[in-house]
Amino acid sequence: MSGRIPPPRLPPLNALRAFDAVARCGSILKAADELGVVRGAIRQQLNLLEAHFGVPLFDRENGRLVLTAKGRAFADSVGVAFGILTRASAELSVGQRRSIRLGVPSAFAVWWLMPRLAALQAALQDIDIDIVPMATVEPLAKRADLEAVIMGGEYRPMRDITAIRFMEDEFGPVTTPDIADRLGLANGVSALAGAVGLASRSAPSLWEDWFAESGRAPIPFAVDREFEDLLLAIGAARSGLGVAIAPHTAIGEDIDRGALVAPFGFIRRPAGYSLSIRSGDVKDPALVRLADWLSETGAEPA
Repeated sequence: MSGRIPPPRLPPLNALRAFDAVARCGSILKAADELGVVRGAIRQQLNLLEAHFGVPLFDRENGRLVLTAKGRAFADSVGVAFGILTRASAELSVGQRRSIRLGVPSAFAVWWLMPRLAALQAALQDIDIDIVPMATVEPLAKRADLEAVIMGGEYRPMRDITAIRFMEDEFGPVTTPDIADRLGLANGVSALAGAVGLASRSAPSLWEDWFAESGRAPIPFAVDREFEDLLLAIGAARSGLGVAIAPHTAIGEDIDRGALVAPFGFIRRPAGYSLSIRSGDVKDPALVRLADWLSETGAEPA
């Protein structure tokens, strides 16, 4: 009689697919729409999965499903596993060119990546880069459809995710010369109290980070305006609406032309920009080549 311990029995694939969809979408209804099934089928698969493990994966709060701590950890691993399966399946397809679906903050895509796209494609040759613009940047753990995500200062370490820092940057308040003169910003940061402060939901902590990292006490603005995307906030600053906080990478040409001024200069962003990939993919040749290109290009003088 063999003393070998049999491997654990895996849960049904359909139950895992339902669980992954609910964890990513945040609701049974959205998961059912994504998978093309009725809500009852999703609930049945979730119940089956919890029965398989004998532990709750969700807390039921006022009709809502909220992942437990164990459920969140399992969801991260399931997302990684499905990503690996998806890529492996694509590589088996006859004549299938390798492609990388890369999530990129839409503002960063416009001002930095797209002007260099031809050089990137030439460097990667037989690998297609499918750029997915992200108005609101989501971590890779929540995007099973992506193989990598470029993150700015909003990056926070996450389980099973490797971040490869490829470029430094600076950031600071910018506005038109006329607005700077009218507010008297040359007299100091306290003059921001009379300004319209421009911010974005895609990078909501930039102003808070700037005050903290520059060692200045936060100044409440006369008016706060928030835009969906950093591109829109910078565009509003260019139009003379107020003062935006922006990465130097985004507005360097505007500063050189004199269209915008940085009355308090720029400070270094410690986090810079990173390429987030799943830890299981760190040796993937295509992703290694992408990371190498980003590191080489990001180190070049602006």
